[in-house]
Amino acid sequence: MESSLELEAVNFGKSIIIPSVQEMAKESMTKIPPRYERPDQDPPIISTDASLLLSSIPVIDLERLAIEDSMDSELDILHSACREWGFFQVVNHRVSSTLLEEFKMQVENFFKLPYEDKKKLWQKPDNHEGFGQLFVVSEEQKLDWSDMFYVTTLPLYLRMNDLFDKLPPNLRETLETYCSEVKKLASEILGHMAKGLKMDAEEMKELFSDGVQSIRMNYYPPCPEPDKAIGFSPHSDADALTILFQLSDTEGLEIRKEGRWFPVKPLPNAFVVNVGDITEIISNGVYRSVEHRAKVNSAKERLSVATFYSSNLDSVLGPAPSLLGKHNPAIFRSVPTEKYFKDFFSQKLNGKSYLECLRIADG
Repeated sequence: MESSLELEAVNFGKSIIIPSVQEMAKESMTKIPPRYERPDQDPPIISTDASLLLSSIPVIDLERLAIEDSMDSELDILHSACREWGFFQVVNHRVSSTLLEEFKMQVENFFKLPYEDKKKLWQKPDNHEGFGQLFVVSEEQKLDWSDMFYVTTLPLYLRMNDLFDKLPPNLRETLETYCSEVKKLASEILGHMAKGLKMDAEEMKELFSDGVQSIRMNYYPPCPEPDKAIGFSPHSDADALTILFQLSDTEGLEIRKEGRWFPVKPLPNAFVVNVGDITEIISNGVYRSVEHRAKVNSAKERLSVATFYSSNLDSVLGPAPSLLGKHNPAIFRSVPTEKYFKDFFSQKLNGKSYLECLRIADG
C-alpha cells in the first residue's frame, strides 16, 4: 500500500469521554445511576428449549478442515454456521495455550492498574481509541455498564503509537504476539469461508492482504441492578470477522436468533467467532452478521478480548464479483472501505442500521 495512506494514521471517529464504570462500581451502591438504566432490554431465553438450541451452536474443528477425509463435512458445518447462525466456536486452533494464559494475565493486570495510570490511556476528545466507551455521541445517551480499551493494531501505519507505546511493556510485548497469531487464525477462517461460498479464493486474499485489525479489551464490573443494565448494547460488528477470547468463566454474551436472545457458553480453549457486516456484504447476504449483546452479573466481573479483522483500508467494499451473476444480482452497494468505517464510527451503535443503509432497495 503506497501514497498518503502510509504517511498518516486514519482517524475513524470520536466518542464523548465518560467516567470509568469500573471506578464507579468500587463504591458501595445499591442502585445504578439513571443514565445506566436500560429498561428497554428484552430478557434472555433460559428455558429448556433454549438449552436444546444452545447445544446446536456450531463448533468448528480446524484440524478436521485440514484433513482430506473430514474436510468436506467440516466445511459444510462451517458454511451452515455462517449462513444460519452467524456465530460458531473454533477448537483445535494453532494459538498456543501458553500465549493465551500469558495474555489473560496481562489483560487482567491492565484493568487492575491504578486509575491515575489509566487516565494517561483514556480517550482523547478527537479520537475513540483508548479507555472509555465507543459510540457515545450525546450527553443524554444511555450508557453501557462496562469499560473498554480500544486500539488499532494492524497494519502498523494505522497505530496510534503515542497510545500503544504507553501500554505496560509486558502487555505490549504479549499483545504483539497475540495480534500476529490471531491474524493468522482470521486469515485461515476467511480462506475456509471463501471455499464454503465457492468464491474466488484470490478475491478473498486480495481483500485481506493488509487487513485492518483492532482489539477491544472489555471489563464488565459487578452491577447492583443487573436486570436494569446492559454491559454492551445490541449491535452487529462492522468488521469481517470477530474472534472473542473470554478470560473469565462468567457468562454474558447473548446472540439474537429468531427474534429472541440466547446466552452463549464459551467452550474451554475455544474462540467464539462471529461473522461481521463486511462478510455479509462480501457474501452478498449469504453469510449473516448477527446482533449480539453483553449482559452483566451482580456478583462477578467479566473480562473478554474481541479482535476485529477487516478488509484493506484502500479496498472497495461490495459483494464479491465471483458470486454475482444474472440470477444473483448485488443486494448491497459498493463503498470505499475507509468511508465505510468513518460512517460507521460517526453514528451511534444501533444494531445493523448502517448495513441496511447499504442495501439496494430491490435487493
